[in-house]
Amino acid sequence: MEELDLYGYERFLAAGRTPFCGVDEAGRGPLAGPVCAAAVILPEELRIEGLNDSKKLTEKKREALFDLICDNAVSFGIAFAGVEEIESLNIKGATYLAMDRAVSELDPAPVLALVDGNDKNVLSVPAVKVVKGDSLCAFIAAASILAKVTRDRFMLELDALYPQYGFAKHKGYGTKEHYAALREYGPSPVHRPTYLRKMH
Repeated sequence: MEELDLYGYERFLAAGRTPFCGVDEAGRGPLAGPVCAAAVILPEELRIEGLNDSKKLTEKKREALFDLICDNAVSFGIAFAGVEEIESLNIKGATYLAMDRAVSELDPAPVLALVDGNDKNVLSVPAVKVVKGDSLCAFIAAASILAKVTRDRFMLELDALYPQYGFAKHKGYGTKEHYAALREYGPSPVHRPTYLRKMH
């Protein structure tokens, strides 16, 4: 029944406006790497078992759901905003840039976006903000999984380029090990300078 509730709530929010998409991001908080956003339109009749907020799922489960979502979605888009964009626009502006890029990849183009969170909307399509949307709406949950898995995979690539920081383990977040590596090696080109200012 939980999955059905996920789908029912977003149709209530969309109020007959179709097609609509779910949008979410991964990577607002890390000290390094890009922010990633995804936008998803799922078939109306589709029910994906186990769909939930990506943060509540194991890595193995996220990977399995990633393939299921990509294989069954009507359309999906995944996009990044890089460190330079995060620095010039701030993380909020860069997040919406990535979200807009992801939405622009959708075909058919959505008339409405359901977006996780409660920030003021600055997307190029009309949006409804849904607090805890990645736990309440199937489309947003699907977007959260695509964004999280894609960003994690990208951080593995950065780990190969900058192995001294341990990106494969912490994905750029501010762990004790990450701070220790920063103190030893200094920042890399993929670190976010404004995020390191508070570092002691």
